[in-house]
Amino acid sequence: MPLTWTIDHETKMAITVVTGDITRADMDAMLSAMEQAGAAPYRKLFDAGRGTNAMAPDDMMALGWRLRSTQGDGPMGPLALVFPLAMMEAVSRVIGMLAVAERPMKVFTDASEARRWLEKQAVPD
Repeated sequence: MPLTWTIDHETKMAITVVTGDITRADMDAMLSAMEQAGAAPYRKLFDAGRGTNAMAPDDMMALGWRLRSTQGDGPMGPLALVFPLAMMEAVSRVIGMLAVAERPMKVFTDASEARRWLEKQAVPD
């Protein structure tokens, strides 16, 4: 699977790493796991720096709407997104939908920089 994730309940951090062609099914599986684990208030790192987008525009919009629909369910933790420059245009609408949530969020091209920023962010109560 090109997408792997870990959810650490002790540190309240969830890390997702993409290492190949990411599909909507991959994203849906990861999002379901995050929801089931109660990770919404956790700090989240989504690192697609070594990944590629294999989703059609319709899949991207459906993904964006799914993400947006969960934003009113409770406190949302800080989110650091890592994308290669070549993927930025394809994901820009989804990033915009994520930016609506009341939480710190920042987009990076470097995973180390994203992790350093994320580790400084507080987890909501």
